[in-house]
Amino acid sequence: MNDPRLQSPAVARNRQPILEVLQQVLPERARILEVASGSGEHALYLAGAMPGWRWQPSDPNPRALASILAWREAAGRVNLLEPQQLDVTGDWPAGPFEAVVAINLLHISPWTVAEALLAGAGDALLPGGVLYLYGPFRREGRHTASSNAAFDADLRARDPRWGIRDLEAVTAAAGRHGLKLDRVVTMPANNLSLVFRQPQAGQATLMPAR
Repeated sequence: MNDPRLQSPAVARNRQPILEVLQQVLPERARILEVASGSGEHALYLAGAMPGWRWQPSDPNPRALASILAWREAAGRVNLLEPQQLDVTGDWPAGPFEAVVAINLLHISPWTVAEALLAGAGDALLPGGVLYLYGPFRREGRHTASSNAAFDADLRARDPRWGIRDLEAVTAAAGRHGLKLDRVVTMPANNLSLVFRQPQAGQATLMPAR
């Protein structure tokens, strides 16, 4: 019988650095929605590391959903919930959430997906909640490494709607949905962690400086 569990070599390299950033910005008890969970390995690791996190994985792809479910059943972690089918451009699960997490999504999807993610997170997060984005980004219109430039060219050749996004463009779009950039963390393999926050009740939302 075929094992539906998918595996991504990159997960083993980046899961611990991602965990460390999330531990810095989230409380020990939190409801977290992960979009585009893929194989489910990040969900498995992060939920296992923090038992107080109630982790809701999701993905639009049936194969990914089968993989997430198989990892979940093998591990038996009660705080890792059954995956939900979610296309961020459609209806979202009922919130609110302390965090929305998207790992390696923005560069392998059209910009309309980024806009839908930012809008959905703006609606789904509690006051003070976090939108966490991980992946490669350009800064001030430039790639942070030559390998990222080559990767970007390959992505755009595969689909012209794909490509590494500008940090400033993502920040501006997030601001239109009430999300303020809280911090940028340099990660391994020329990636970044972007942490956006939903302002607390009564806190003014300022557009990012240009």
